[in-house]
Amino acid sequence: MTRAFSQVDVFSSEPFRGNPVAVVHDAQGISDDEMRSFARWTNLSETTFLLPPTSDDADYRLRIFTPSVELPFAGHPTIGSAHAWLEAGGEPRRDGELVQECGVGLVRLRRGARLAFAGPPFIRSGPVDDDYRERVVRALRIDPSQILDLAWIDNGPGWVGVLLGSADEVLAITPDLTALMGMDIGVAGPYAEGSRCAVEVRAFCLDGTEDPVTGSLNAGLAQWLAGDRLPASYVASQGSALGRTGRVHIERVGDTVWVGGDARTTISGTVGLGE
Repeated sequence: MTRAFSQVDVFSSEPFRGNPVAVVHDAQGISDDEMRSFARWTNLSETTFLLPPTSDDADYRLRIFTPSVELPFAGHPTIGSAHAWLEAGGEPRRDGELVQECGVGLVRLRRGARLAFAGPPFIRSGPVDDDYRERVVRALRIDPSQILDLAWIDNGPGWVGVLLGSADEVLAITPDLTALMGMDIGVAGPYAEGSRCAVEVRAFCLDGTEDPVTGSLNAGLAQWLAGDRLPASYVASQGSALGRTGRVHIERVGDTVWVGGDARTTISGTVGLGE
């Protein structure tokens, strides 16, 4: 069956400098195996499938696949898929807000200068045990004294957050990709006061790769650090080490962290999937 298809670049105002997500529209009737197979074929960090909601409170339902696993939530697929849904004529039930149904439940998005999602609550938070800390240090190939703080900030993908002393320390990391396997590690370090961005972020994923720009990680880092070690509102830079210019706009309002970014469709067409 022929279905509409979009590829959306997320978290950069510059063409082809963000993180792309593949979006299949009207995905009802596509089997789980076909979704997994197509996600492996696109070989992007995530591929998504737009479906009718099962909740009366949601505008649409989203399934999110990496080339190897299905995720309950991910950030740049959320913004990219919402952008694609709106561009295809989707009409939200509420003015200025969308509600996405996905594995973690209902995720709110607001419309303004750019789309922004409300970071979902942590599935796991708090201290990291000594054995896991040692694994993180080995995988990042850093000195233990560089770590200012370390914590679980898992909002679905399984992130551990690592705070270093500076953006330069983050950019200097040359990880052991083999040792990274099986862990999702997010690293952040602040820029000097007055810089265009407040913090540099890098995301190292359980398949041993580095993700260009990562909404779920930035949501977790902001829930952990915004209003304390970082300002309540700031712009994070991510992807510099990969030649990208990712910009993630954070705003903390009470207990809610809003994670926003630019999105533009770079490819549109059709794809044959399902019966």
